[in-house]
Amino acid sequence: MNLELVLSVVLVSFISALIRVVFGFGNALIAMPLLAMTQLSMKEVTPLVALIAQTMALYMLVTDWRHVRIRSTWRLVLSSLSGIPLGIMLLTLVTESLVKLFLALFLLGFSLLGLIKPQRAKPVSDLWSYPFGFLSGILGGAYNVNGPPVVVYGTLKCWSPDEFRATLQGYFFPTGILIVSSHAAAGLWTPRVGWLYLLAVPSLVLAVVVGNRLCRALSAHRFEIGINLLLIIISLTLIAHVIFSG
Repeated sequence: MNLELVLSVVLVSFISALIRVVFGFGNALIAMPLLAMTQLSMKEVTPLVALIAQTMALYMLVTDWRHVRIRSTWRLVLSSLSGIPLGIMLLTLVTESLVKLFLALFLLGFSLLGLIKPQRAKPVSDLWSYPFGFLSGILGGAYNVNGPPVVVYGTLKCWSPDEFRATLQGYFFPTGILIVSSHAAAGLWTPRVGWLYLLAVPSLVLAVVVGNRLCRALSAHRFEIGINLLLIIISLTLIAHVIFSG
């Protein structure tokens, strides 16, 4: 394990964790493609990013549990779990590129509309957590992109920044347990993955310190703008993935 690889992992871990602390999501989107350009294989990148994401989710959930919207969280989790089997079935029926393209265009339109009309409307009903959670489970089971529907739901609920970040962790942490457990069962937790994770931990601590300061400096309006910009980045990344992988 050379110094260049270690420094790359530490830097990417810091940047992705910082985004997670400030906005509550998005770290995997940043870390996966960047780490894939290093000497690591995808069989190493995937469990490493999952471990980092789960660590951040646990920390944010423990420190911000008071802000978790419990009713929305358990509904999202249960409906998401019910959608996972259907998502696995869809793997053989619908092409990944087509689904990702539709998801990208939806996110792009939603986020652009949010930037054009930033005024907050009346929050949607808690009952909307069921279809959004179900859709999240389908996308997660089929293509490992379960985050966007939950983020959109949180935006439509007009949660405060603290509630938004905390409630997302309430959803991501239990579903993340299934992900990291499956990685362990598949033998993806290799010694090199373990050492790189431990070396990345100090950068996660630094990201928490810096991220918490940024959170205090962000107003609710700027936070909402940041969410929409991050969704635009996600949608463009998905579109680029569809184009270049095709």
